[in-house]
Amino acid sequence: MQLFDSHCHLDADEFDGDREAVIARAQAAGVNAQVVPAVTAASWPKLRQTCTLAAGLYPAYGLHPMFLAEHRPEHLQELEQWVLRERPLAIGECGLDFFVEDLAPEAQRFYFQGQLDIARQHRLPVVVHARRAVDEVIQRIRRTGGLRGVVHSFSGSPEQARQLWQQGFMIGLGGPLTYPRANRLRTLVAQMPLEHLLLETDAPDQPDAGIRGQRNEPARLAEILRTVAELRGQPEDEIAAQTTANARRLFGL
Repeated sequence: MQLFDSHCHLDADEFDGDREAVIARAQAAGVNAQVVPAVTAASWPKLRQTCTLAAGLYPAYGLHPMFLAEHRPEHLQELEQWVLRERPLAIGECGLDFFVEDLAPEAQRFYFQGQLDIARQHRLPVVVHARRAVDEVIQRIRRTGGLRGVVHSFSGSPEQARQLWQQGFMIGLGGPLTYPRANRLRTLVAQMPLEHLLLETDAPDQPDAGIRGQRNEPARLAEILRTVAELRGQPEDEIAAQTTANARRLFGL
């Protein structure tokens, strides 16, 4: 089976000691492609270098809302220059986070909207972070128009998921889905149209239930696949084939 990790921070410092081994374990587990989204402008060069370590590693450049203190307005202009020069397959990770109280909402909106505008202009998908902000993310996607992408680590309602599908967006699900008490997520993945689903690890964060409290890594995508297959009552190879095709279609591969 070929698996596609649609969201993995392979450039994170947590992987500095064994990054090539992490990549090898992922490949051994069938993870042949990964999208590696950025979090700050300062991280873009390291991310670019990381994605040269193996085939199937694809960078996305963006400004994550949780790193707001490190962003500057000129970084949006720099992002556009990186897009023109590097030709990434997506903009991100970008979005809104209203869970963390000391992140200024208006500043978050400024950077998120700026990145949506760049994505629309360059016809690139967006990798979106939306925590306690799904309704506003949907509104901004709808208002901006001409966008496609994925809301990763989706935690919204089935109705919010449907609204995203109608706007040409997919939802990304990973480790949180594997916890038995994640009833809403587990019900959603059991019933949703499979053509709107992407699998992800968000490594090194969001470990699945089997490695609770430990560093996550892309090889664990096989555990996400297993959970989805069990919840849907479908063979793992069918889930793998469809979600990989979804990712390749979204990211233009």
